[in-house]
Amino acid sequence: MMERMPRQGASLAEPVPVTISVDAMGGDRGPAPVVAGMARALADNPEIRFILHGDASKLTPLLARRKALRDRCEIRDVAGVVTMDAKPSHAMRNGKDTSMWSSIDAVRNGEAQVCVSCGNTGALMAMSMVRLRKIPGINRPAIACLWPSRNPGGFNIMLDVGADIRADAEDLLQYALMGNSYARVGLGIARPRVGLLNVGTEEHKGRAELKLAHDLIAGVSDAAEFQFVGYVEGGDIPSDRVDVIVTDGFTGNVALKTGEGTAKLIREFLSQAFRYSFLSRIAAVLALTSLRRLGKRIDPRQVNGGVFLGLNGTVVKSHGSADATGVSAALKLAVELAQADFPSRIAARVASLSAKGQGVGTSGAGLR
Repeated sequence: MMERMPRQGASLAEPVPVTISVDAMGGDRGPAPVVAGMARALADNPEIRFILHGDASKLTPLLARRKALRDRCEIRDVAGVVTMDAKPSHAMRNGKDTSMWSSIDAVRNGEAQVCVSCGNTGALMAMSMVRLRKIPGINRPAIACLWPSRNPGGFNIMLDVGADIRADAEDLLQYALMGNSYARVGLGIARPRVGLLNVGTEEHKGRAELKLAHDLIAGVSDAAEFQFVGYVEGGDIPSDRVDVIVTDGFTGNVALKTGEGTAKLIREFLSQAFRYSFLSRIAAVLALTSLRRLGKRIDPRQVNGGVFLGLNGTVVKSHGSADATGVSAALKLAVELAQADFPSRIAARVASLSAKGQGVGTSGAGLR
């Protein structure tokens, strides 16, 4: 049912009703694609309920056109909106009456299992950290994304992809631990393969913090039950050599945006090639089924949704310009994480590793 997160090992529990808290107003395209994406997600999983946060005068007419949603959605009327150009510090000081703040608070208050927003990433992370708080033992939360790959399940996990542009060795160690937990809980991989992104695979390459992180991650791999494959390069991100790619937020975000742009470019080139001549148009008709399959596989909208890891609650960040297809993908991911009781299982694994790994790290803080 969930194309976003195919399971390689353990199966999900039986489907349970899930409530998703949705920030309707934060995206570049306004609330219309958000509501349309909700309708698509509901068609795939009729057990979903929604709490929709935003301007009721704009949301009510959109819901009126979708009968199925009207019975599964509650509107929380909130006037304020966090704009895309707002500074996180300003959003924190002035954001209490915004749709973003309200959608996070629904998770904080236990009314919903997951928050989904297309809004300002920095503001969403800042508000999430303040309202949901970090899991004990986590220094910095990270944003993890699913990356299409050659692995049997179809995806690799990469983190961080934009929560914080800086990361020292102990931060990278914690990203490895959280990514390992995400792979185990979300993809069902019993012993994930974790790699550290670098400019080369040779041991002498890379910045000092990468070399230290390499040794720290290798030192906890047995206790954390993952296989550390060492350094990986950019070409390994979509490969079957690794399941989890660890990097800082600056590098990860650049790689993510580059991958999205490349996928769009390939789609455009293919379209141009098959429209080039009469014969190429005939070839396109003959290959239509395969082209549709390829188009879906490389469509960034199908893997839309970054997960905030390390918080006492689940937040999924959708792309700001997401259309209905992209929003639906983010919502499907949110349902999958809610059904897996994701934050509790991450917290339990971090606590377990803390007990096993006291003293690991340059100051002992890496697993505390």
